[in-house]
Amino acid sequence: MAERSGHVVVCGIGAVGFRTVEQLHAAGIEVVVVDGGDEPEPVTEHLLGVWEVPRVTGRPRDALVEAGVERAAAVVVVPDDDLVATETALLARRLAPAARLVVRVANRAVGRALAEVTGRQSVLDVAALSAPSVVEACLGQRPHPVQMGDRVFVVATLEAPRAGTLRALFADLAPLAVAGAGREQEICPGRDHRVPAGARVTLIGTAEQFAAAGTPVEPVPATPARIGARSSGAVRAVRRDEEGGRATVLTVLRTLLAEAERPLKVTAGVLLLLFAASVFVLRSGYVKADGSHMTWVDAVYFSVETIGTVGYGDFSFAEQATWLRVYAIGMMFLGVVLAAVLFALLTQLLVSSRIERSVGRRRIGAMRGHVIVVGLGAVGIGVLEGLLAAGARPVVLERDPANRHLARARELGVPVVTGDATDAAVLTSVNLREAAAVAVLTSDDLVNVEAGLAVRDQLRDRWPVVPVVLRVFDEDLSAAVEEGFAFRYVRSTAALAAPWFVGAALGLDVLGTFYVDRTPFMVGRLRVGAGLDGVAMRELSARTRVVALHRADAGTLEHPPRRDTRFATGDEAYVVGPYSELLALLRPAGQTSAP
Repeated sequence: MAERSGHVVVCGIGAVGFRTVEQLHAAGIEVVVVDGGDEPEPVTEHLLGVWEVPRVTGRPRDALVEAGVERAAAVVVVPDDDLVATETALLARRLAPAARLVVRVANRAVGRALAEVTGRQSVLDVAALSAPSVVEACLGQRPHPVQMGDRVFVVATLEAPRAGTLRALFADLAPLAVAGAGREQEICPGRDHRVPAGARVTLIGTAEQFAAAGTPVEPVPATPARIGARSSGAVRAVRRDEEGGRATVLTVLRTLLAEAERPLKVTAGVLLLLFAASVFVLRSGYVKADGSHMTWVDAVYFSVETIGTVGYGDFSFAEQATWLRVYAIGMMFLGVVLAAVLFALLTQLLVSSRIERSVGRRRIGAMRGHVIVVGLGAVGIGVLEGLLAAGARPVVLERDPANRHLARARELGVPVVTGDATDAAVLTSVNLREAAAVAVLTSDDLVNVEAGLAVRDQLRDRWPVVPVVLRVFDEDLSAAVEEGFAFRYVRSTAALAAPWFVGAALGLDVLGTFYVDRTPFMVGRLRVGAGLDGVAMRELSARTRVVALHRADAGTLEHPPRRDTRFATGDEAYVVGPYSELLALLRPAGQTSAP
């Protein structure tokens, strides 16, 4: 292989590896692929040839050396196996200590250990990177924060209250996209751009700017992107771990109530009504030997004593009026029957295997407004944690009863149903008709499409209003599903995660990714190099937005920068835009050289 320098070595040519190579190639970056020798998919192999991307196979050390890793600007390690990723990352760090090292690891414990060994290098988790977009699609586009320097900015999608310019409608908020019925989406329009009433406008700014524009927003908690950080849902789970997993009385009572069948609930309700009536009757009708009436406490005490048939002789109906003694006969008979039925039903519930599997969760059949997650892999677990952190109620539908992630789902208190998502009876068992959203996240594109079509068929008239998210890797299939079957939310976890790996490899500190309709956006921090020194904001791509600028000489955050503001070497620019545009911005900035 010809000697190379300043290139990027991508180890692993699976879904994420292919997307990473694709985006690096599109940005004009020279790439060399290293894999373990397994033949890639025919389409992948064909495209590597079309792009003229060299592919090196063999033992990890020999392949890295042949790929010129010691002269590479960055090494991106993205095999599907964590053990292979760890071995390759340690070898790459030893052979090329000056290169940027970006590693994909799914196991969080392994990732944290690897992050300690590699120091400043990036260790990323695809599930954690892609899950927020799925959660957002399920729950609707919600304001979410992005930390830029010492300031927190918010990205939110609002509706234009009337026709007018973006400046007049939203003051100093920076517009990222404008969309509306029958209108093509416009990316990063100027503030003087006119929009009609009802247009959907995605904006970024501080919470104070949103309030000043008359549109206050309340951002949801940010989801950490890198290994070692935990979402709030995961934090709650860790706290439960630290408490030893002890089930409190309140938790058990909530579970019993949620798992109770209708007969048990009816019996308990009738018994409660009998008790309340008895308390009232005894309080007003029972006369003590001294001629006084019972207190409320006495009435409660004697009602429990009578219904429970555990009289102690301190109260008696013997000397009471005839009507009260007749009432007492009925109360004792009915109370004994109801108590016996209640205890029998309660015992049946306690010894059933269902309650043992579902302590801490609600009965699915009675749930309303829940989110159904089909397919429980690493991405599915990330989505569950994100949904829980946002206050949603997820339900898992998984085909494989031996899935290794099921224990984690139950640990989080999420109901689990084992079955085929294409089966109408199974979809009915998870109460699909009352669900608020559905996320189909198996690793098989065709299975996901089939399950999505089954969901659409079962939803019927609710199909237009219920978000159904499909995980589809293949871009052509994704476009065909969106257009042919009217799916609004088709997501590729590999495509969502790849910008983080590419950005980290090229020196862009990725702060977040999100979708505006079908366009993926990225928020990143870019250290200005010689390629951008002296360049004015207006000279950048019209499809990118510099939100803030941290001046190297002043040490302050300049917000918002003006169109004639110029970059200086050493500045840190916080930029937002479609990730393809941001990667193109890096190329002239000279960001591909080794640090």
